[in-house]
Amino acid sequence: MSDEDGRPDEPELEIGVSFRRNPKIYSFKSCGMRLSIGDRVLVRTEKGVDIAQIIEIKGRVPAERTEELLPIVRKATADDLQHLAEQEERERQALKICGEKIAEHELPMKLIDASLSFDNTRLVFFFSADGRVDFRELVRDLARTFRMRIELRQIGVRDEAKLLGGLGPCGRRLCCKTFMREFEPVGIRVAKDQGLALNPNKISGLCDRLMCCLLFEHQTYLDLQEALPKRGDRVSTEHGPGTVREVALLKHELQIELDDGSEVKVAADAVRPLARDSGRGGSVRRDSSEGDRAERAEQPDGDRQNQPRRRGGSPGRTGRARRKDRRAKPDNARAGADEQSRPKPQRSRRPSSRRRGKRGSGSGGGSGGQGSGDRSE
Repeated sequence: MSDEDGRPDEPELEIGVSFRRNPKIYSFKSCGMRLSIGDRVLVRTEKGVDIAQIIEIKGRVPAERTEELLPIVRKATADDLQHLAEQEERERQALKICGEKIAEHELPMKLIDASLSFDNTRLVFFFSADGRVDFRELVRDLARTFRMRIELRQIGVRDEAKLLGGLGPCGRRLCCKTFMREFEPVGIRVAKDQGLALNPNKISGLCDRLMCCLLFEHQTYLDLQEALPKRGDRVSTEHGPGTVREVALLKHELQIELDDGSEVKVAADAVRPLARDSGRGGSVRRDSSEGDRAERAEQPDGDRQNQPRRRGGSPGRTGRARRKDRRAKPDNARAGADEQSRPKPQRSRRPSSRRRGKRGSGSGGGSGGQGSGDRSE
């Protein structure tokens, strides 16, 4: 339906809206109404009817989302806007009363803001605290006072700055209050990548957290770092070769220490990168392990045999091969011991006629005894 007259001449569109105390964007369906960005509309939520502002028009509603999107009831009229102004006055009064109740109950909480729903059925108080607060008695007291549903929501310091607003170090209104819809985590690495002094007073906002605007230029700094030389790189300039000591990313300037000890500032586009070296002599630095492998590959087999033996193995053998040899040694030693302890078989020789004669005579010579033993085996 295009307007209140009910003419279905407009397509079903997905509309993104935001509420007064919640800047996040929520999707609703237009129900055929002709809407524009910035319009105030009444929407039906899970908690009742509330007023919102159109932030974006996302396009036609997909068929699979037709049923899940809640409808926009109608555009806000002049009476609705007048009712909204009256509600804001009631919210200020409720904020004062709630502050008095918190003092009576002696609760360790800081009251920040209050929000009254458009249909006057729900009153939400926002507060901050260092830890968990038992406010059940406070809720019962507020419910008896205002005769409506009461909600207390604990928020963080960044949300507090978004609700209250203020001026940032740049002199402008806070980004979270003007255009930011959601917070993104800001780490100390962002400040390091931009070369900022890690002074909390200079890189923190009103919420005592790292400023959100550090993220806006972070990707630009990363791109510049990839394109420009880094500290310690060897470069060639019109004054001669040197080493990069300082990098001014935004100015595209480099401070170069030349090989003769002097320092110059040159544009980043006027230098040419060189290979890293170990000093000013110009010799290219190479990893020791890679150099050893290259030297072994270039030497003939005869020279490799003349190299000093490495710890625990022959020249050129890897650690895995040496460990395999050590594991195999006990088995080989055990096998040799078994071979020595095993009795060796002796060849049985037929006794000569002379020995046969002696045995027949019954002599008790040692040779006859030994011959008898050999025969029995």
